[in-house]
Amino acid sequence: MFAPRTTPWPLVALFAAGYLAPYLLPTTVGRLDAGLPLTATQAGAVGSALLLSSASAGFLLASRVERIGARALARVGLTLAVLGYGTAALSHAVPAVVLGALVGGFGSGTATTVAATGIAAQPDPHRTTTVGLLGVSALAGAVYLTVPHLGAGHGQPLAAIALTALAVWPLTGRLPQRTATQRSALDGPRLPHFRSGLILALSLLCWSLAQNSLWGVSSRIGLAQAHLSEATVGAVFAVALGAGLLGLTVAGAVGPRFGRAVPVGAGTGVIAGCIVLSASATDLQSFATGEIAWNLLYPVVLSYVIGLAASLDTRGRWAVLVGSASSLGTAAGPLAGSVLAAQAGFAAMGAVLAAGLLLIAVPMTAIALRVSKSPLPVVEIPVEAPAASPYDTTAA
Repeated sequence: MFAPRTTPWPLVALFAAGYLAPYLLPTTVGRLDAGLPLTATQAGAVGSALLLSSASAGFLLASRVERIGARALARVGLTLAVLGYGTAALSHAVPAVVLGALVGGFGSGTATTVAATGIAAQPDPHRTTTVGLLGVSALAGAVYLTVPHLGAGHGQPLAAIALTALAVWPLTGRLPQRTATQRSALDGPRLPHFRSGLILALSLLCWSLAQNSLWGVSSRIGLAQAHLSEATVGAVFAVALGAGLLGLTVAGAVGPRFGRAVPVGAGTGVIAGCIVLSASATDLQSFATGEIAWNLLYPVVLSYVIGLAASLDTRGRWAVLVGSASSLGTAAGPLAGSVLAAQAGFAAMGAVLAAGLLLIAVPMTAIALRVSKSPLPVVEIPVEAPAASPYDTTAA
């Protein structure tokens, strides 16, 4: 279905557009709190609702991409993202903002589902995922540097997501259409490696919940506990996302050379320490160190986990389902982080999240070890397939 020897740039762009909303979560939630009559916990709940809507799109559409067609489904998702986030950005009525966030979130999830399905069909899904994460990290970093200089209000980060979706829309013309010969992803054998896939999905749900519980309140930690300005916090986030670019570049160069168990297991352990440092930060040095080190490792580990999920099923079903489970955890993160911080304080919240991550690292590492010891069969993708030509762009 997808070209085997080139970087599928339309998929990469679609991936970045879908993932931008979670990456901008701290500034989105923080500005909802400051710009609308919402408490911090209520703003976190809106952020959670947005991401829950995104996750629901993945679960609903995981098995329908081939049946509907990647091009049509991607265009629907991007259109919903433009309309939903655009409405939320321009409105000052809380119900309209919430509704717009829900519609936009579903659009983001739809775009991510199409991208994940296509990436799983690539000969090297880890490499393609890494390129996509590089793109969204760079884009989010630019937004974090720009937004503080555009004035107060909740609309700027939401408008950035809407404009990104609008910019990516023309690239959907290079995605394959549904054809009469394409079979539904529901047809054929059941999901392979069911137990491993299910455990990985549940583990990544908890993993993402812990990560985004901190990410959802990171802006408040910098502003309220470390006593930094919004411009300084935004600069720290931009540098942190730049560090993520560096980590992803190294991960892309190294690839699966050292397997997936070490990056997933050891990386999660180090991330736990970074969360403790960031959550307990009281000045610029500790806050910046924790956030930068955490963002250096977070996308690296995530790229290996997504690659691991993709290797469980070359038709992309586990990649989408595991990604949607991750989105559920991401969705619960802002609300969970807000509640934990309100009840116990930021430092105690960080300790709880770190302990949970250390527990979750065990089953994730075990699955990575099991898959590496039992190589999965390689499914050849016919290069003469007509649907491959839309991705034959510039070689990486």
